[in-house]
Amino acid sequence: MARELTIWKPFRELAPFREFERMRTDMDRFWDSFLEGGLRTRTEEGGEWLPSLDVAETKNELVVKAEVPGMDAKDINISLSDGMLTVKGEKKQEREEKEADYHLVESSYGAFTRSIQLPTEVQSDKISASYRNGVLTVILPKSDGPQKKEIKVKVE
Repeated sequence: MARELTIWKPFRELAPFREFERMRTDMDRFWDSFLEGGLRTRTEEGGEWLPSLDVAETKNELVVKAEVPGMDAKDINISLSDGMLTVKGEKKQEREEKEADYHLVESSYGAFTRSIQLPTEVQSDKISASYRNGVLTVILPKSDGPQKKEIKVKVE
């Protein structure tokens, strides 16, 4: 005899109350996106989304890659301040099909901001960035100066 598993939804009884239903839906969406491997938020009107980042370190440089498909390079801004690399941009939604009825829309649109603390000092005047096939690549050459600073503690 086979039995089916049913997902337990503790707030189901509160569904008639719109606030609880919206809260439950938002939490379900949050956990679904978290378990899928990345926190990406989507709203029906657009909103904020978070592109995936990869940060790699070689002997001489840090390499940061961001997945931002469907964007123009001119819509992406990169800044470095106090060891914090920030990538900002906005992916605009363009729909030209006037008579198309969408059944499913999974593309993310809207503004995004990603900031990461760099693990080492870099030469800010030699940073380069390129954008190809929907992937932004930022090359940050490491600083030639001392990587670690030791502070001796006086014992009294």
